[in-house]
Amino acid sequence: MKALLVLLGASIGAPVRFIVDQYLRKFTKFPLGILLVNVVGSFIIGLLIGPADNLHIFLLVGFAGGFTTWSTFILDLYLAMELKKYKSGLLNLFLSTTLGLGAVWLGHYIGS
Repeated sequence: MKALLVLLGASIGAPVRFIVDQYLRKFTKFPLGILLVNVVGSFIIGLLIGPADNLHIFLLVGFAGGFTTWSTFILDLYLAMELKKYKSGLLNLFLSTTLGLGAVWLGHYIGS
């Protein structure tokens, strides 16, 4: 049952991430979509920290896990370095970690 909840949550989160990222990439070369989904996902994770009931498994592990992406974030950093876009890469790194940590803290604060 828990695996099914994860599967269902991720099957919603991953396409939403893709749609948000593809939409925002039309307007900027900066990986704003991935930054946004990772910060929003961090907020959701912070909000839902707690006992692992079915809703938490569906939303936290499934949806937020499918919605956020470490691998694309790292790929964006790598590509920035490869293309010698150091300012953009460092800005992405700084914003992603700072806003992500802040979002987890805020979500946890609100959820507590």
